[in-house]
Amino acid sequence: MQLKNLPRFTFKKGIHPPECKSFSEHQAIEVLPTPDIVRIPLLQHIGAPSKVSIKPRAEVAVGDKIADSGGFISAPVHASVSGKTAREGVITLPNGRRVTTVPIKASEEQPLEGDTLKEAFLGGDWSINLDEIDPTSLSTACSEAGIVGMGGAAFPTHVKLMRNEERPVTDLLINGCECEPFLTADHRLMLESPASILAGAKLAAHATGAENITICIEENKMDAVQALADAIGDENIQIKVMLSKYPQGGEKSLVMAALGKAVPTGGLPLDVGVVVMNVGTASSLARMVLRQMPLTHRIVTVTGAGIENPKNLIVPIGTPFQTVIDYCGGIKDNVSRIIAGGPMMGFSVTDLEIPVTKGTSGITVLTHDDIKQANTTACVRCGMCVDTCPLDLVPTKLALAARHKSIDTLKQYSVDACMECGCCAYQCPANIPLVQLIRTGKILKKMSNN
Repeated sequence: MQLKNLPRFTFKKGIHPPECKSFSEHQAIEVLPTPDIVRIPLLQHIGAPSKVSIKPRAEVAVGDKIADSGGFISAPVHASVSGKTAREGVITLPNGRRVTTVPIKASEEQPLEGDTLKEAFLGGDWSINLDEIDPTSLSTACSEAGIVGMGGAAFPTHVKLMRNEERPVTDLLINGCECEPFLTADHRLMLESPASILAGAKLAAHATGAENITICIEENKMDAVQALADAIGDENIQIKVMLSKYPQGGEKSLVMAALGKAVPTGGLPLDVGVVVMNVGTASSLARMVLRQMPLTHRIVTVTGAGIENPKNLIVPIGTPFQTVIDYCGGIKDNVSRIIAGGPMMGFSVTDLEIPVTKGTSGITVLTHDDIKQANTTACVRCGMCVDTCPLDLVPTKLALAARHKSIDTLKQYSVDACMECGCCAYQCPANIPLVQLIRTGKILKKMSNN
């Protein structure tokens, strides 16, 4: 594949924040040593919480199911270490949700750690014979594995893989954009295990009936483009290089950029015959089907000027942030903020005992120099938030409606359509906390419906 001649694709609007990828983009994926204890939340996904299926002080092995799905839009959870469960606890996640956790005290002997875990996670043979696989079984396998969207949304993936004859799928987009500043977990996965991503993409297309597979990667990751192109060879899978812009990896932005299809306001990519899957999710699907490994670990980027040794790590679900940070040498003296995820869509955290979840793509540690404190002033009606919103919403209207608890206005201006990407707040010269206000508006609207 001639990379220099590939066209670039993009969407309208959006922003160009500093990428800040250099801290960790060249750090090969490592395996975090097994922590002494993990606390596994029962709500790590969009939808209903999982329901505990084991008793306290039960002996479990890594991969054992410890909680069942709580409904159709839900996902089970599995033990990420071998050991003994303890009494259930409660913890506050970065998004403010109070959730039940199942603690597991790790045994001295672990069947899956170190080089063994890394090889099973990234290496080996990923060849697959689709003729031997019933496409309808893949959604069930995905559900049993507890796989959710690994790009941050954490939507239960089995729902996307269910065929619907009334809404046929024509295109599968594999999202390797990773447009969030600082984060590099997907980049490293594409470099170090492209074959697992391709295997997962083929399985997802087989399940959904998609006729076309397109892998979308931003142009600041041309080494990943090359790695995927080499792995594809002469197979009928396309790569599209996207302009480096935020939020290029948002589902609706990506569908428009790659295929020229507009997802309707309040709708889903499926409404235009498209399924979007993150590269990490595709790799997890392949891992379940080919190696019978449920979702027990994920790759986490630990990055920023405030961390001593930035890394990309394979981390057991439920590991405390503090354990991960300590393995990276700890934080520096001038740290101002620690974020679960990246600075655009992540959440600030103060309690480092919070656990890594299925949706934790990164831990970003920012210094005082990174944080520019500015006073909030009155909206000047400049329209910059509207000019940058990739979904053509009116953020100031939504923020004002949230402040005044105007439910009718929140509905009129489609508050639920906002993906909270943060473009509006990034551009706002008045420093209005638009995203936080819109989140409040969503809660108000939801409460009004109850």
